[in-house]
Amino acid sequence: MRRRGRNVSFQPPPEHRPPNAEDILLARLGPTPLPPPQLPAGPVRAAGATAPSAAPGQPAATGEAGGPSAPESDVVSERRPRLFAVVHETLRARHYSPRTEKAYVWWIKRFLAFHGMRPPRDMGTAEITSFLSSLATRGHVSASTQNQAFSALLFLFREVLGREVAGLEQVVRAKRPPRIPLVLTPDEVAAILDQLKGTLWLMASLMYGSGLRLLECCCLRVKDVDFARREITVREGKGRKDRVIPLPARLSLALQSHLERAGRQHRADLDSGWGSVALPDALARKYPSATREWAWQWVFPGSRLYTVPGTGERRRHHVHESVVQRAFKVAVRLARVAKPASCHSMCHSFATHLLEAGCDIRTIQELLGHSDVATTMIYVVVAVMWRRASVGADLGGHGASTSHNGSLQIPKKHEQILVVLPDRQAS
Repeated sequence: MRRRGRNVSFQPPPEHRPPNAEDILLARLGPTPLPPPQLPAGPVRAAGATAPSAAPGQPAATGEAGGPSAPESDVVSERRPRLFAVVHETLRARHYSPRTEKAYVWWIKRFLAFHGMRPPRDMGTAEITSFLSSLATRGHVSASTQNQAFSALLFLFREVLGREVAGLEQVVRAKRPPRIPLVLTPDEVAAILDQLKGTLWLMASLMYGSGLRLLECCCLRVKDVDFARREITVREGKGRKDRVIPLPARLSLALQSHLERAGRQHRADLDSGWGSVALPDALARKYPSATREWAWQWVFPGSRLYTVPGTGERRRHHVHESVVQRAFKVAVRLARVAKPASCHSMCHSFATHLLEAGCDIRTIQELLGHSDVATTMIYVVVAVMWRRASVGADLGGHGASTSHNGSLQIPKKHEQILVVLPDRQAS
């Protein structure tokens, strides 16, 4: 018979936690070789000979069990926090993004673990080449991943350690093959947007209607939206550059209604003693009262408050990008779109549909913030693959123009491709 008892939940010990991404990738690379033990300095003693006694007033160099002194790996482990502290400081001094900082530190850790935690000053071109070759042959990583690892190691040796490694120019860099971006048809865009509601619908509509990337949309502030000129200013977007993009007329009323609700929430936070927001760089020290001003608040604030470490101040961050990504994936599945579309597919669709409507390639380059027009030319390839011969015949003279007051005039073709956006307000 089945015995009845209390339902006691079993908590696994900490050493049996689920493996994270770093553990899985290190396991794929195989066991990490340990550095060879360091022999004690001095003459080699015969078997059975006793160790010489320490000099008077000096402690004996013994380990836990009376053996030789600690191996070199212990010395390396003591240097690791100091090394990574210098890496973090160097990255932040050069204003690298937090994501680049996280990626570079992770690759440096993998590089040191691959070579048995040897000090990086004792390694050079041969160790870098063997690590990169292992990523390609055993890890089967893509070319962009391999190049990211190579850039992280270049930064370690040149910027952190301050030395040039001879022969790095001869290291074979993986060539990234050209990839065709995933572009949705106007009917697929409309079907996906029909499955989204409220703020998530408004954010996805802006990504398609204005060509915003996901993080650019999440990090919009109230001061960056100009309804009179029908413009949106993107701050520190692609390549940490600012640019101006058009605000679709079909989304103007919905965005105004959303900002009214966000303003009421901000006033309620101020009444509760909160209402401050994080400012870029050192603006909070220069303008202390700007953290509570409405102009600096997020266009899409989050639903939860967080506590600032150190100060204990309660703030409201913007909507996390993972919230939008999960909702978009669900919308793609409910719309029965048989494509692995993501939020960035809306930006690709925006550029391709504008190009098909007759907008010139230079205007699309400015709207997307590309430094080189060759990056934007990939959408011409997509348009040609869709057999729209009129795009190649008419690539000029139909783009955005500047009016007498300096505002960016939205191309008429831009409004034609936005008929898939329903004329409604975000609830």
